[in-house]
Amino acid sequence: MNNDKKLRSIIRARLTEFVLPPIDDGLVLGKSSPIGHVAVGKALSLLSTTAFDHIAIEDDVIGDILVRSAIMRKVSKDQLISFVLNEIKPLMGPEEIIHLDIEVELTLETKQS
Repeated sequence: MNNDKKLRSIIRARLTEFVLPPIDDGLVLGKSSPIGHVAVGKALSLLSTTAFDHIAIEDDVIGDILVRSAIMRKVSKDQLISFVLNEIKPLMGPEEIIHLDIEVELTLETKQS
């Protein structure tokens, strides 16, 4: 190394807290995603006590949906599948895994006699 040259190193890092579970509300797994629902489900069961439901999809882009069981108590399976196919599918490819942050708002009304 030439004595006239100086070597300078810079290290930059962005730090964020690792939260458990690493999935908030759910995942949409593409049909050709690098990891399948079984492996993701096993990882979730090891990392969290939160229960997730698996929904298999027969589609050319989407293979599976993993969603928190608490959300499935608020919306029907058909509503969720329709939402994912109509709103999320056009934005993704079969090799992708999409992270879901779902907000469900319910309005309850009771008639009193």
